[in-house]
Amino acid sequence: MIRLTPLAAALLSGCNYAYPAPPSRPAAPSAFTRAPAALAAATPAQVALGRALFHDTRLSGDGSLSCASCHQPELGFGDGRATGVGIGGTKLKRHTPGLWNVGFAPALFVDGRAATLEEQALMPVANPDEMGADPAKVAARLAADPAMRARFAAAFPGGPAVTPATMARAIAAYERTMVSGAAPFDRWAAGSAGSMAPAAVRGYALFAGRAGCARCHNGWALSDGKYHDVGLPDTDPGRGAITGRRRDDHAFRTPSLREIGRAPPYMHDGSLPSLAAVVDHYADGVVARRGAPARVALTAAERRDLVAFLEALDSDAVVH
Repeated sequence: MIRLTPLAAALLSGCNYAYPAPPSRPAAPSAFTRAPAALAAATPAQVALGRALFHDTRLSGDGSLSCASCHQPELGFGDGRATGVGIGGTKLKRHTPGLWNVGFAPALFVDGRAATLEEQALMPVANPDEMGADPAKVAARLAADPAMRARFAAAFPGGPAVTPATMARAIAAYERTMVSGAAPFDRWAAGSAGSMAPAAVRGYALFAGRAGCARCHNGWALSDGKYHDVGLPDTDPGRGAITGRRRDDHAFRTPSLREIGRAPPYMHDGSLPSLAAVVDHYADGVVARRGAPARVALTAAERRDLVAFLEALDSDAVVH
Protein backbone atom coordinates (compact mmCIF):
# COMPACT_ATOMS: atom_id res chain seq x y z
CA MET A 1 0.00 0.00 0.00
CA ILE A 2 1.29 3.47 -0.93
CA ARG A 3 1.69 5.81 2.05
CA LEU A 4 0.57 9.28 1.04
CA THR A 5 1.44 12.60 2.68
CA PRO A 6 -1.19 15.36 2.92
CA LEU A 7 -0.54 18.28 0.62
CA ALA A 8 -3.06 21.06 0.48
CA ALA A 9 -1.62 22.29 -2.81
CA ALA A 10 -3.25 19.35 -4.53
CA LEU A 11 -6.62 20.81 -3.67
CA LEU A 12 -6.09 24.28 -5.12
CA SER A 13 -9.49 25.61 -6.02
CA GLY A 14 -8.68 28.86 -7.79
CA CYS A 15 -8.13 27.39 -11.23
CA ASN A 16 -11.04 28.92 -13.13
CA TYR A 17 -8.94 30.11 -16.05
CA ALA A 18 -5.41 28.96 -15.32
CA TYR A 19 -4.27 25.53 -14.28
CA PRO A 20 -1.61 25.61 -11.52
CA ALA A 21 1.21 23.12 -11.58
CA PRO A 22 0.33 19.72 -10.13
CA PRO A 23 1.68 18.96 -6.66
CA SER A 24 4.97 17.19 -6.13
CA ARG A 25 3.28 14.73 -3.77
CA PRO A 26 -0.32 13.48 -3.81
CA ALA A 27 -2.85 14.54 -1.21
CA ALA A 28 -4.01 12.18 1.50
CA PRO A 29 -7.17 10.17 0.75
CA SER A 30 -8.99 11.89 3.61
CA ALA A 31 -9.02 15.07 1.53
CA PHE A 32 -11.53 13.35 -0.79
CA THR A 33 -13.63 11.41 1.70
CA ARG A 34 -14.70 13.93 4.34
CA ALA A 35 -18.49 13.89 4.63
CA PRO A 36 -20.15 16.81 2.81
CA ALA A 37 -22.47 19.26 4.51
CA ALA A 38 -26.02 18.11 5.14
CA LEU A 39 -28.54 18.86 2.42
CA ALA A 40 -31.73 20.84 2.89
CA ALA A 41 -34.35 18.88 4.78
CA ALA A 42 -37.52 17.64 3.08
CA THR A 43 -40.42 15.56 4.31
CA PRO A 44 -40.96 11.98 3.10
CA ALA A 45 -44.18 13.14 1.43
CA GLN A 46 -42.28 15.79 -0.55
CA VAL A 47 -39.63 13.30 -1.66
CA ALA A 48 -42.24 10.73 -2.70
CA LEU A 49 -44.16 13.37 -4.64
CA GLY A 50 -40.97 14.52 -6.32
CA ARG A 51 -40.19 10.98 -7.39
CA ALA A 52 -43.68 10.62 -8.86
CA LEU A 53 -43.33 13.90 -10.75
CA PHE A 54 -39.86 12.92 -11.99
CA HIS A 55 -41.43 9.89 -13.71
CA ASP A 56 -44.65 11.61 -14.87
CA THR A 57 -44.96 12.24 -18.62
CA ARG A 58 -47.62 14.90 -18.01
CA LEU A 59 -44.74 17.29 -17.38
CA SER A 60 -44.04 17.41 -21.13
CA GLY A 61 -46.08 19.31 -23.69
CA ASP A 62 -47.24 16.27 -25.63
CA GLY A 63 -47.24 13.76 -22.76
CA SER A 64 -44.38 11.75 -24.23
CA LEU A 65 -41.49 12.58 -21.90
CA SER A 66 -40.76 12.65 -18.20
CA CYS A 67 -37.60 13.76 -16.42
CA ALA A 68 -36.72 10.07 -16.16
CA SER A 69 -36.91 9.67 -19.93
CA CYS A 70 -33.54 11.39 -20.15
CA HIS A 71 -32.29 10.87 -16.58
CA GLN A 72 -32.59 7.11 -16.28
CA PRO A 73 -31.55 5.65 -12.89
CA GLU A 74 -30.05 2.54 -14.47
CA LEU A 75 -27.82 4.73 -16.66
CA GLY A 76 -26.43 6.87 -13.86
CA PHE A 77 -29.36 9.27 -14.32
CA GLY A 78 -28.21 9.94 -17.87
CA ASP A 79 -29.54 8.55 -21.14
CA GLY A 80 -26.51 6.81 -22.64
CA ARG A 81 -26.55 9.05 -25.71
CA ALA A 82 -23.86 11.46 -26.85
CA THR A 83 -26.37 14.33 -26.81
CA GLY A 84 -29.89 14.45 -25.49
CA VAL A 85 -33.12 14.04 -27.42
CA GLY A 86 -36.05 16.28 -26.59
CA ILE A 87 -39.71 16.53 -27.45
CA GLY A 88 -40.61 15.34 -30.93
CA GLY A 89 -37.16 13.82 -31.36
CA THR A 90 -35.39 17.18 -31.25
CA LYS A 91 -31.63 16.62 -31.12
CA LEU A 92 -30.12 18.66 -28.31
CA LYS A 93 -26.68 20.27 -28.38
CA ARG A 94 -25.31 18.89 -25.13
CA HIS A 95 -24.90 15.60 -23.33
CA THR A 96 -27.51 14.76 -20.69
CA PRO A 97 -25.64 15.04 -17.38
CA GLY A 98 -25.97 12.44 -14.66
CA LEU A 99 -27.68 13.51 -11.44
CA TRP A 100 -25.76 11.64 -8.75
CA ASN A 101 -24.90 14.02 -5.89
CA VAL A 102 -26.48 16.92 -7.76
CA GLY A 103 -27.69 18.38 -4.47
CA PHE A 104 -24.12 19.29 -3.55
CA ALA A 105 -23.44 21.28 -6.73
CA PRO A 106 -23.10 25.04 -6.15
CA ALA A 107 -24.82 25.71 -9.49
CA LEU A 108 -26.72 23.64 -12.01
CA PHE A 109 -26.34 22.82 -15.70
CA VAL A 110 -22.86 22.58 -17.16
CA ASP A 111 -22.86 26.34 -17.75
CA GLY A 112 -24.12 27.18 -14.24
CA ARG A 113 -27.20 29.07 -15.36
CA ALA A 114 -29.34 27.90 -12.41
CA ALA A 115 -28.34 28.63 -8.83
CA THR A 116 -30.51 26.04 -7.07
CA LEU A 117 -32.20 22.73 -7.75
CA GLU A 118 -35.57 24.43 -7.34
CA GLU A 119 -34.65 26.93 -10.07
CA GLN A 120 -33.31 24.18 -12.29
CA ALA A 121 -36.18 21.73 -11.88
CA LEU A 122 -38.64 23.31 -14.30
CA MET A 123 -36.20 24.74 -16.83
CA PRO A 124 -36.23 21.55 -18.95
CA VAL A 125 -40.03 21.45 -18.64
CA ALA A 126 -40.34 24.95 -20.09
CA ASN A 127 -37.61 24.57 -22.71
CA PRO A 128 -39.31 24.21 -26.12
CA ASP A 129 -36.62 21.82 -27.33
CA GLU A 130 -36.59 19.62 -24.23
CA MET A 131 -40.04 18.98 -22.72
CA GLY A 132 -41.92 21.83 -24.39
CA ALA A 133 -44.50 22.60 -21.71
CA ASP A 134 -45.86 25.58 -19.82
CA PRO A 135 -45.29 24.88 -16.09
CA ALA A 136 -48.51 26.70 -15.18
CA LYS A 137 -50.52 24.50 -17.54
CA VAL A 138 -48.75 21.41 -16.18
CA ALA A 139 -49.75 22.46 -12.65
CA ALA A 140 -53.37 22.88 -13.76
CA ARG A 141 -53.29 19.46 -15.41
CA LEU A 142 -51.99 17.84 -12.24
CA ALA A 143 -54.48 19.74 -10.06
CA ALA A 144 -57.31 18.21 -12.10
CA ASP A 145 -56.20 14.74 -10.95
CA PRO A 146 -57.78 14.11 -7.51
CA ALA A 147 -55.09 11.63 -6.47
CA MET A 148 -52.27 13.98 -7.43
CA ARG A 149 -54.03 16.92 -5.81
CA ALA A 150 -54.20 14.95 -2.55
CA ARG A 151 -50.49 14.13 -2.76
CA PHE A 152 -49.61 17.79 -3.18
CA ALA A 153 -51.84 18.76 -0.26
CA ALA A 154 -50.12 16.19 1.96
CA ALA A 155 -46.67 17.37 0.87
CA PHE A 156 -47.40 21.10 1.11
CA PRO A 157 -50.21 21.68 3.62
CA GLY A 158 -51.59 25.08 4.44
CA GLY A 159 -51.48 26.81 1.08
CA PRO A 160 -52.09 26.54 -2.66
CA ALA A 161 -50.70 23.07 -3.19
CA VAL A 162 -50.33 22.47 -6.93
CA THR A 163 -48.23 25.28 -8.34
CA PRO A 164 -45.05 25.45 -10.41
CA ALA A 165 -43.21 26.39 -7.21
CA THR A 166 -44.38 23.32 -5.29
CA MET A 167 -43.67 21.14 -8.32
CA ALA A 168 -40.10 22.46 -8.35
CA ARG A 169 -39.70 22.00 -4.59
CA ALA A 170 -40.86 18.40 -4.77
CA ILE A 171 -38.62 17.47 -7.69
CA ALA A 172 -35.66 19.13 -5.98
CA ALA A 173 -36.40 17.21 -2.78
CA TYR A 174 -36.27 13.93 -4.70
CA GLU A 175 -33.10 14.91 -6.54
CA ARG A 176 -31.38 15.57 -3.22
CA THR A 177 -31.80 11.88 -2.35
CA MET A 178 -29.51 10.90 -5.24
CA VAL A 179 -26.47 10.59 -2.99
CA SER A 180 -23.63 8.12 -3.42
CA GLY A 181 -22.91 5.43 -0.89
CA ALA A 182 -19.43 4.30 0.09
CA ALA A 183 -17.28 3.35 -2.90
CA PRO A 184 -14.26 1.02 -2.92
CA PHE A 185 -12.11 4.16 -2.72
CA ASP A 186 -13.82 5.24 0.51
CA ARG A 187 -13.27 1.83 2.08
CA TRP A 188 -9.62 1.87 1.01
CA ALA A 189 -9.16 5.39 2.37
CA ALA A 190 -10.64 4.23 5.69
CA GLY A 191 -7.95 1.57 6.01
CA SER A 192 -9.31 -1.48 4.17
CA ALA A 193 -6.23 -2.10 2.03
CA GLY A 194 -7.87 -4.78 -0.10
CA SER A 195 -10.82 -2.63 -1.14
CA MET A 196 -9.01 -1.25 -4.18
CA ALA A 197 -6.92 -3.19 -6.64
CA PRO A 198 -3.22 -2.26 -6.87
CA ALA A 199 -3.88 -0.60 -10.24
CA ALA A 200 -6.50 1.67 -8.67
CA VAL A 201 -4.12 2.57 -5.82
CA ARG A 202 -1.48 3.57 -8.36
CA GLY A 203 -4.15 5.47 -10.27
CA TYR A 204 -5.07 7.39 -7.14
CA ALA A 205 -1.46 8.45 -6.64
CA LEU A 206 -1.43 9.80 -10.21
CA PHE A 207 -4.86 11.44 -9.87
CA ALA A 208 -3.96 13.28 -6.67
CA GLY A 209 -0.38 13.92 -7.72
CA ARG A 210 1.52 14.24 -10.99
CA ALA A 211 -1.45 13.97 -13.37
CA GLY A 212 -3.00 17.02 -11.70
CA CYS A 213 -6.62 15.79 -11.83
CA ALA A 214 -7.21 16.88 -8.22
CA ARG A 215 -6.57 20.52 -9.06
CA CYS A 216 -10.22 20.67 -10.13
CA HIS A 217 -11.64 17.30 -9.09
CA ASN A 218 -11.33 17.67 -5.33
CA GLY A 219 -13.33 17.38 -2.13
CA TRP A 220 -15.90 14.68 -1.36
CA ALA A 221 -17.71 15.06 -4.69
CA LEU A 222 -14.38 15.30 -6.54
CA SER A 223 -15.49 18.59 -8.06
CA ASP A 224 -14.50 22.15 -7.25
CA GLY A 225 -17.82 23.37 -8.66
CA LYS A 226 -16.01 25.87 -10.87
CA TYR A 227 -15.73 26.33 -14.62
CA HIS A 228 -12.85 25.21 -16.80
CA ASP A 229 -11.93 24.83 -20.44
CA VAL A 230 -11.25 21.12 -20.90
CA GLY A 231 -9.73 21.52 -24.35
CA LEU A 232 -12.38 19.98 -26.59
CA PRO A 233 -12.39 21.11 -30.24
CA ASP A 234 -15.98 22.38 -30.29
CA THR A 235 -17.61 25.78 -30.61
CA ASP A 236 -19.91 25.65 -27.57
CA PRO A 237 -19.25 28.86 -25.58
CA GLY A 238 -20.25 27.17 -22.31
CA ARG A 239 -20.11 29.51 -19.33
CA GLY A 240 -19.24 32.38 -21.66
CA ALA A 241 -22.80 32.42 -23.03
CA ILE A 242 -24.07 33.08 -19.50
CA THR A 243 -21.55 35.68 -18.32
CA GLY A 244 -20.74 37.37 -21.62
CA ARG A 245 -17.04 37.28 -20.73
CA ARG A 246 -14.63 36.00 -23.34
CA ARG A 247 -12.45 34.41 -20.69
CA ASP A 248 -15.40 32.12 -19.86
CA ASP A 249 -15.71 30.79 -23.41
CA HIS A 250 -15.39 26.99 -23.59
CA ALA A 251 -15.54 26.73 -19.78
CA PHE A 252 -17.87 24.18 -18.20
CA ARG A 253 -18.65 23.25 -14.61
CA THR A 254 -16.43 20.52 -13.19
CA PRO A 255 -18.59 17.39 -12.80
CA SER A 256 -18.55 15.17 -9.76
CA LEU A 257 -16.61 11.96 -10.38
CA ARG A 258 -18.55 9.82 -7.94
CA GLU A 259 -20.51 7.18 -9.89
CA ILE A 260 -18.65 8.31 -13.01
CA GLY A 261 -18.42 4.78 -14.37
CA ARG A 262 -22.20 4.49 -14.50
CA ALA A 263 -22.89 7.16 -17.09
CA PRO A 264 -20.94 7.05 -20.35
CA PRO A 265 -20.42 8.78 -22.70
CA TYR A 266 -18.55 11.75 -21.25
CA MET A 267 -17.94 15.50 -21.53
CA HIS A 268 -20.49 18.21 -22.20
CA ASP A 269 -20.82 17.13 -25.82
CA GLY A 270 -20.79 13.39 -25.14
CA SER A 271 -17.88 13.00 -27.53
CA LEU A 272 -15.79 10.60 -25.42
CA PRO A 273 -17.32 7.11 -25.21
CA SER A 274 -15.38 5.70 -22.27
CA LEU A 275 -13.26 6.59 -19.26
CA ALA A 276 -10.25 5.37 -21.21
CA ALA A 277 -11.09 7.88 -23.94
CA VAL A 278 -11.32 10.66 -21.34
CA VAL A 279 -7.87 9.85 -19.99
CA ASP A 280 -6.51 9.67 -23.55
CA HIS A 281 -8.01 13.10 -24.25
CA TYR A 282 -6.12 14.73 -21.39
CA ALA A 283 -2.94 12.99 -22.47
CA ASP A 284 -3.14 13.47 -26.23
CA GLY A 285 -6.23 15.36 -27.33
CA VAL A 286 -6.40 18.72 -25.54
CA VAL A 287 -6.47 21.50 -28.12
CA ALA A 288 -3.93 24.30 -27.87
CA ARG A 289 -6.04 27.21 -26.69
CA ARG A 290 -5.69 29.96 -24.10
CA GLY A 291 -7.28 28.68 -20.90
CA ALA A 292 -7.14 25.01 -21.85
CA PRO A 293 -5.02 22.66 -19.72
CA ALA A 294 -1.65 21.35 -20.80
CA ARG A 295 -1.54 17.76 -21.97
CA VAL A 296 -0.37 15.22 -19.39
CA ALA A 297 2.36 12.75 -20.36
CA LEU A 298 1.09 9.30 -19.40
CA THR A 299 2.26 5.83 -20.31
CA ALA A 300 -0.21 3.18 -21.40
CA ALA A 301 0.07 1.53 -17.99
CA GLU A 302 -0.55 4.83 -16.19
CA ARG A 303 -3.66 5.43 -18.28
CA ARG A 304 -5.02 2.04 -17.29
CA ASP A 305 -4.26 2.79 -13.65
CA LEU A 306 -6.18 6.07 -13.78
CA VAL A 307 -9.19 4.31 -15.29
CA ALA A 308 -9.02 1.70 -12.54
CA PHE A 309 -9.13 4.46 -9.93
CA LEU A 310 -12.06 6.21 -11.59
CA GLU A 311 -13.97 2.93 -11.64
CA ALA A 312 -13.32 2.60 -7.89
CA LEU A 313 -15.45 5.73 -7.34
CA ASP A 314 -18.68 3.87 -8.14
CA SER A 315 -20.67 2.85 -5.06
CA ASP A 316 -23.40 0.32 -4.44
CA ALA A 317 -25.94 3.09 -3.89
CA VAL A 318 -29.46 2.45 -5.13
CA VAL A 319 -32.02 5.20 -5.61
CA HIS A 320 -35.50 4.06 -4.62
